[in-house]
Amino acid sequence: MKLTVSPNLGATCSVRHLPLDGGGWVGVWARSRSILACWCLSAFLAFSLASPAHAIDPLYQRQMERLSEIMGSLYFLQPLCNAGSEDWRAQMAELIALDEPDEDRRQRLAGAFNGGYTAFSRFHKQCTPASRTALARLMDEAQKLAREIHTRFAE
Repeated sequence: MKLTVSPNLGATCSVRHLPLDGGGWVGVWARSRSILACWCLSAFLAFSLASPAHAIDPLYQRQMERLSEIMGSLYFLQPLCNAGSEDWRAQMAELIALDEPDEDRRQRLAGAFNGGYTAFSRFHKQCTPASRTALARLMDEAQKLAREIHTRFAE
């Protein structure tokens, strides 16, 4: 195919037909299919080999993310309601350090903590009876989760 661009006439296109002997259009189709197959295979290999290997999460990852979310919520609610002096952020940092997660898991745990903080900071501007109830329920759930993680997964 030949594309010619002329300033006065615009663009014109002409197609050169290949003879049918020596492969002809059938040969062109076969070559283009093999080129396409090679390109697809090389693209697949490039993308699959270029992406980092994902580590398999431990069995307790879901519970750890929920516990992180609860600790973030407690980090916001406890000072709001003057309900204690526990430093939930420091506790979370210690928990992450003890678990020794890879970077992806560490980011997810920190994200869950921040998500829990943000969720309660949007709606609770002062301590209300609902805030105190949420604080008590979150403390209970955190204790149950911590106990479950320890009894089921501790070595």
